[in-house]
Amino acid sequence: MSWFCFYLPLHLLMAACLCHSIKAPTTSSQQSFKTDLFNFYHSLILADGKETTIHLLKDIPKRYYFVLEEGRALAPFTITVTPCDVPIEWSILVHKASASFLEKAAQGDHDTQEVSRSQKAPSMVSTIFNYKGNSVETYMGMSSHSALYMLEFLSTERDTHITVYLTTDTTSGHLYPELPMDPRIDVIGIGHTTVTLTWKHSPSVLQHRENIQYCLLVNEKHNYKSLCAAETAIRSSGMKLPPTLALSLSPYLLEPQQVMILSNSELSIINKASSGEVRQICMGTKNTYTVPSLSPSTQYYFDVFVVNLLTNASAAYTGTFARTLEEPEPKVMELKDGKVIQVVLDGKKQKFYSLQYQARHKKIQFTFQLCRGQVRVHITKNDKTVALENISGLRSFSLKGKLLDTYLVQLRSTEESNSSVKVQVSPHFHKPLFPLLPESLKIKSFSKLRTCNSVTIAWLGTQEESKYCVYKKRIEEDQVWMELRSVDRCSGPESRHKSEKVLCKYFYDINLQRAVTTETIKGLDAGTLYLFDVYLFGPSGIPVRYHSKVVKTRKKC
Repeated sequence: MSWFCFYLPLHLLMAACLCHSIKAPTTSSQQSFKTDLFNFYHSLILADGKETTIHLLKDIPKRYYFVLEEGRALAPFTITVTPCDVPIEWSILVHKASASFLEKAAQGDHDTQEVSRSQKAPSMVSTIFNYKGNSVETYMGMSSHSALYMLEFLSTERDTHITVYLTTDTTSGHLYPELPMDPRIDVIGIGHTTVTLTWKHSPSVLQHRENIQYCLLVNEKHNYKSLCAAETAIRSSGMKLPPTLALSLSPYLLEPQQVMILSNSELSIINKASSGEVRQICMGTKNTYTVPSLSPSTQYYFDVFVVNLLTNASAAYTGTFARTLEEPEPKVMELKDGKVIQVVLDGKKQKFYSLQYQARHKKIQFTFQLCRGQVRVHITKNDKTVALENISGLRSFSLKGKLLDTYLVQLRSTEESNSSVKVQVSPHFHKPLFPLLPESLKIKSFSKLRTCNSVTIAWLGTQEESKYCVYKKRIEEDQVWMELRSVDRCSGPESRHKSEKVLCKYFYDINLQRAVTTETIKGLDAGTLYLFDVYLFGPSGIPVRYHSKVVKTRKKC
């Protein structure tokens, strides 16, 4: 570092002090220049007893100053620097001859020769501390004489920001909460979806319990050495955070990517980012906590911060990490020829449900009837994929192989709500479980044929003679969405009330273009919503439900 870099701002700072102390009359422009000069360099003086946020531009050093004055035998001071992102370089320089000059300047003694002598005395300037890294670093010094100190900060990676705390009062309370002698976080329990942590109490918690709390940060990337470093990393992923992890109970607005959970005096914020979840939990003064709702077989990093609620200042424990246990292999259910089973899939856990079948014939057929939600089907034969598809309605897969081939069917809900599906495997192609289906299972209504007490509907049939049953249900307007959403497409007429049955009839046509039937349902109420369902029965007696149709009768005729 060039000494000139120190002396130039140093003497400009002295000049500012000179301008501030001059009392002689001057022109308004001269006074304005002196005032601006003083105010500019006064802003580079570090405040005592206050945390200062400093923004650094890449490769551009930034300097701040503070003065220790004589008044007692020894003048202690402490400087704490917290990088909030990338590693930085910072150093402390002291100019021991400058204080006398400043004293004279304050008295109005503007000896230019003294300025010149001071500028030519590099031996009076010395570097007393330097550091490079991204850890929170504290320097504790002692001065026995008046001196001007300079702090220089440099970021060589990218633009960033840091916080600096200077204090000369070592007798009053600390801005930063204290860490225990052993600041490690201990992992005392690991489960499939939970990790239990404990840490030693901060001395600050024991002394000022009402103003101190612990906050825990959970993520899947790495540990953070400070709270502001964690907040910076989360913001860089495209999210905004509340003012601090030291979450007071005062209200604030959460961003759309954040979910707040408040229970049992614990405040948890989950930030959903493209790179994964970052969970923040503040639990008061408890020093043992079980982190819930983790993913199995996943490595997580845990950081604990002790936070002063009055100042938002924090201190970081030594972070730790742990890997949750692997999820046990799901039980595999055996499929039997011709037997129909219904499977309910948990949408929230997104778990696979596995079915296994050992072929007794070379040609087999898997049939799936979706009852509710959306389901993804994955079929493998001897560990090789033979079918992978999201199913809707009724779907069959005809497969060829060898005797004793092993088939594995894996089912998973693709929605957050629960889904259900019926599954059957059979070698008997000539005896299908489900009836022959038309091209579409939609029910059509004719607006022009609607009256105040009747509705005409139509649906497609097939070339195979089958039985069709029509049911109706009166509903309210606010029930439409729920009725359509909650319908179980696998349920048959046995689940309906007898009063809802309209009629049953047999129908088919060799010509598919003419395989359409209509029905007029009479005896309805005017201006009323009705839900209509049609059930198709095949040779096996298992019904297939058409898509429900909601129609409203005319209010006036």
